[in-house]
Amino acid sequence: MGSSSHIPTLIPKPEPVAESNENFPFHFPNSTNPQTLISPPSFNFQNTPPPPPSSSVVETSNLFSDYSAVADSFLSAFAERLNRHDDVTVLNSITGAIVPAESNPNQGVDPVPYSANDPSPSTRRPKQQPRSSELVRITDIGPEGERHFREHVRKTRMIYDSLRMYLMMEQVQSQDYGSGGRIKRGRPDSKAASMMKDRYLWLNRDKRIVGSIPGVNIGDIFFFRLELCVVGLHGQTQAGIDFLTGALSSNGEPIATSVIVSGGYEDDDDKGDEIIYTGHGGQDKLGRQVENQKMDGGNYAMECSMRYDIEVRVIRGLKYENSVSAKVYVYDGLYKIVDSWFELGKSGFGVFKFKLQRIEGQSEMGSSVMKRALALKRNPLSVRPRGYISFDISKGKDKVPIYLFNDIDSDQEPLYYDYLVSTSFSPSLFIPRSGSGCNCVNGCSSGCPCEARNYGEFAYDYNGKLIRQRPLIHECGLACRCPPHCRNRVTQKGLRNRLEVFRSMETGWGVRSLDILHAGAFICEYAGVALTRELANIVTMNGDTLVYPARFSSARWEGWGDLSQVLPYFERSSYPQIPPVDFSMDVTKMRNVACYISHSTDPNVMVQFVLHDHNNLNFPRVMLFAAENIPPMTELSLDYGVADDWTAKLAICN
Repeated sequence: MGSSSHIPTLIPKPEPVAESNENFPFHFPNSTNPQTLISPPSFNFQNTPPPPPSSSVVETSNLFSDYSAVADSFLSAFAERLNRHDDVTVLNSITGAIVPAESNPNQGVDPVPYSANDPSPSTRRPKQQPRSSELVRITDIGPEGERHFREHVRKTRMIYDSLRMYLMMEQVQSQDYGSGGRIKRGRPDSKAASMMKDRYLWLNRDKRIVGSIPGVNIGDIFFFRLELCVVGLHGQTQAGIDFLTGALSSNGEPIATSVIVSGGYEDDDDKGDEIIYTGHGGQDKLGRQVENQKMDGGNYAMECSMRYDIEVRVIRGLKYENSVSAKVYVYDGLYKIVDSWFELGKSGFGVFKFKLQRIEGQSEMGSSVMKRALALKRNPLSVRPRGYISFDISKGKDKVPIYLFNDIDSDQEPLYYDYLVSTSFSPSLFIPRSGSGCNCVNGCSSGCPCEARNYGEFAYDYNGKLIRQRPLIHECGLACRCPPHCRNRVTQKGLRNRLEVFRSMETGWGVRSLDILHAGAFICEYAGVALTRELANIVTMNGDTLVYPARFSSARWEGWGDLSQVLPYFERSSYPQIPPVDFSMDVTKMRNVACYISHSTDPNVMVQFVLHDHNNLNFPRVMLFAAENIPPMTELSLDYGVADDWTAKLAICN
């Protein structure tokens, strides 16, 4: 991020609410004992007076005279609290655990989950338990531990997304009208988080984690504020500073753990690696500064974290218009609070300022990557004057231009093939659909024959996101009278996101998006020349490598849309089995952008079979969807399946 860049969005950063009994712990799976991954608590105090204030106080105004009294009383109280603990040494935050808590009799007690036989599972609430007061840092978990936590976070976010979409569709279908005849606009994102909390599905509730959250990577994006709470990245639903209160801390001092930077205060100054962060408080309901801030709550916690040399997580809130929300939250890594002071703000009232500096050696900030991707869409040569081979390898065939970038070597392979927008099938394979299509005027709805063709439920939500995986999706076809914007016409609309084929040292050619891809969003079709088994046998005799759609692995996403952990009465849909997909695709001479997506056993893209222009179940189209929230400039990956039994080669063209 350049030194002149500022976060444009104004998101309120109100006073932190007091901790309540609404929070209760999450328990790790039995297969992993978190205590083995957490550095043991050891915190000793030393009777050392605190350093003096880092900025001088100007005595020329009543405001700063008031500040002097506040600061003096704060420092006295700080020293008195330190003096209460003769056996304490403040450890540098790099060395291990931070603040241990006294044993809590409620900790470690497995909650009683809702039962499917509960007569009123939607109304009975479990006993509330307080959020943990044990402050720890999780380190040295190793690659296997990182994969475990990452998978756990992925599954939790999948439940959240699935539940949010389910609640959103329920709201629309119920046609819940308020005053004036308008449909009530509920908060499915808020309700989904609340329901997961009731089922003990929020992560990291049994520990207050300082530093990195296992399973959450720098650059991860979130579309809803409450989703940050669900994964344990930021525990406050409204406040911009998350902290352990002094009442819960074993040494009586609050400790800040994370902050959200979103430009909600006019005195904020965000330069990327360095942030001047304005403390909380003193604002009215319209976000205007109307009184002096106080050294309490999150402000006091930030001061203590600075004195104890404890890092904080930084999440940036950015304005980003999309079909899901009006903004996006990006995790940008760890920062140290290196300075603090009190000064007259732009509105004429006193505000606390905290200077945050990003810890070196971390991955690039996700917010910087997002801004660079946006600049590439607008004017790619202004960002990367060298390396571009083509600004549209489809030559206008796809609806959105596809860039080709290589700044590593002179390879230009993607230019030497005929570009296919969709898979080429032999006309003899097409079977006209029996019966007529739907007569929907404004788009398909409940009771439509196309809904019945899809086993009684549509595959997509009202924003075109895949609700759950299924063996086959029947989209509306040529015989249907519904308009192009019908919710059952998603993949046939073609590519809608800006993709880039790029040269990589690790994977050869790869594909990334310049847009954010939300979980369940359609990406593109995997296109080639379809071959029957007989033709495939002839082609492979020449040594050519084919792609086999039946081998694309989807086991990792079988739980997509399964809400049984949240809704005890939920029954996962059962779909009839389709005939085996017994064809291959030749991509040696004709292909599209999807053929350059790299193979991975930990993919972020999933395959869904779709029919819309013919009715031959043996030859569906291979459509690709985002299997998770994919940030811009992140390489896309597919699991192409098992290696060929005869050649022991993975059947991919890349």
